[in-house]
Amino acid sequence: MRQVFDGETADSALDSGPTLGIVNPVRARDRFALARVEPAADLADLVDWHWVITWDLPPGVAFTQNVMPHPVGHVVAEREGFLAYAMPAGLFERTLAGTGAVVGTKLRPGGYRALLGLAHPGERGAVGPASFLGPTAAPVCAEALAQASAGRPDAAVRTVTPLLRAAVERSRTARSTAALTALREAFAVIADAVPGTSVTALAGRLGTTPRSLQRLFADWVGVSPKWVLRRHRVHLAAEMLGRDPGLDLAGLAAAVGYYDQAHFSGDFVRAVGVPPGEYARSCRA
Repeated sequence: MRQVFDGETADSALDSGPTLGIVNPVRARDRFALARVEPAADLADLVDWHWVITWDLPPGVAFTQNVMPHPVGHVVAEREGFLAYAMPAGLFERTLAGTGAVVGTKLRPGGYRALLGLAHPGERGAVGPASFLGPTAAPVCAEALAQASAGRPDAAVRTVTPLLRAAVERSRTARSTAALTALREAFAVIADAVPGTSVTALAGRLGTTPRSLQRLFADWVGVSPKWVLRRHRVHLAAEMLGRDPGLDLAGLAAAVGYYDQAHFSGDFVRAVGVPPGEYARSCRA
């Protein structure tokens, strides 16, 4: 079910994608700019990518962006300092006003537990200071935001990378390394799975049992493999509707792995908050 997109432009990843998870990226394009930056090679087992968002809205104008979350955590440099975000419990909502920037690090599945050195995947929706980054985090955060605001996302990421590297070196264990490797393989198989793939079939492709796979996800991700398969389908459907709002919904449901449109619509509403038809109409604006 993996989708292939053109490379991102230098201006904003919202222009070319993929924008999986960003609700109505068409509406977002005029409100903020998004850049994605690959992680350093030695952090790639734990970091999926870095993202830098900047905005400059007229006085008195506010914009609220919803994001359909992936089953991962983030570390974000914000005006208040570095914050650690566990996987959201539902749609993530952020309101932007004035001028600003944030520099985020999207962790890989299981990365939140590994980086924070937890005995569990984290409470969904939890947000708190990233104290695990150490006493030098405050000036690093300020410098990263300054670089982002100046239109230098690569420099912003280079600023935070040594801090993340030091934290990873302190927290990485043989157990977390093994879990992250297993999860990375599982999520790669999910991304390439044919429509309708079951957890049993997924476990078979990975050479494990459904129960072992479910335990791995419960211990490190916080949601089940079935949840991830379903969320991936909805992410793809929302992405495809955002790019072509005129798509036939029954055909789209089948294309992303649903046997009937009713189940597709139900899952879409639970994840996005509106039915697919209403979402498509909003993406025409």
